[in-house]
Amino acid sequence: MDSRVLTCAVTLLTLMVKECGTAPLNTKIVGGQDAAAGAWPWQASLHRLGRHFCGGSLINDQWVLTAAHCFESTSELIVYLGLDTQEGTNVNAVFREVYQIIRHPDYDNITSNNDMALLQLSSPVDFTDYIRPACLAANGSSFDAGTTSWVTGWGEINCRVPLPSPQRLQQVDVPIVSNSQCNSSYGVITDNMICAGRPQGGKGSCYGDSGGPMVSKQDSRWIQSGVVSSSTDCALPDTPGVYTRVSQYQTWIESHITTNEPGFVFVTLSGSGSISGTASLSILLLVSVLPVLFSL
Repeated sequence: MDSRVLTCAVTLLTLMVKECGTAPLNTKIVGGQDAAAGAWPWQASLHRLGRHFCGGSLINDQWVLTAAHCFESTSELIVYLGLDTQEGTNVNAVFREVYQIIRHPDYDNITSNNDMALLQLSSPVDFTDYIRPACLAANGSSFDAGTTSWVTGWGEINCRVPLPSPQRLQQVDVPIVSNSQCNSSYGVITDNMICAGRPQGGKGSCYGDSGGPMVSKQDSRWIQSGVVSSSTDCALPDTPGVYTRVSQYQTWIESHITTNEPGFVFVTLSGSGSISGTASLSILLLVSVLPVLFSL
């Protein structure tokens, strides 16, 4: 392999993943409680007619990943980033109008299959400690049952129980549930979905969290495995939350974001939340993100 090609590839790789998945202000992880300001810097809040209705995740400086089912209406859509509370002053927040909405063409509103959408912001945002992109799970990534994951959002804290004032961003830790086990609850789970929740219930996503991220940590980076999609109810026993499996959509996402591509990371997480194997982050990314540059 030409050393100049390899150097170029590694340089490009470094640029793509330099910012993704890092959260300098995330110093403590607890489930089902307020999140500290800046703890989840990719978290987006989608507003329609002045009110939050869905979440999303920043994946580069001008694109947000979210759920297709959030967009029955597209009127007066505003995206907030760096937001801590839905009420009061947020000195670290910025907002953008939406230039275009791209819903997955095969989204099925009955089964929730392919429940994914991309939002292109009207202009790029600058990265700060409070605004940074998430890394995305690359094609072929796996998250074993039991892998610890975290879901964030401003949704209801129980069925028809709104988040109390000042409506601070919430975080909750939930374990991954196997698709076979999840399918026993729903009967419509596909390979494009990933499930998470506790058998006893009590922790998970709820109405208003749709479109937001589910992430797991590898070393110092956070990797988004899922997009909040649907569930029969809010964290009831034996009804895991259903998320769109991000790793299934790398090709689709890259077909629409052709410059400043998001950082895709190939990971295999065991039920303990640790990475399987000994390959480093740079090697995994080099294989999964840059195959078009040279033959391995």
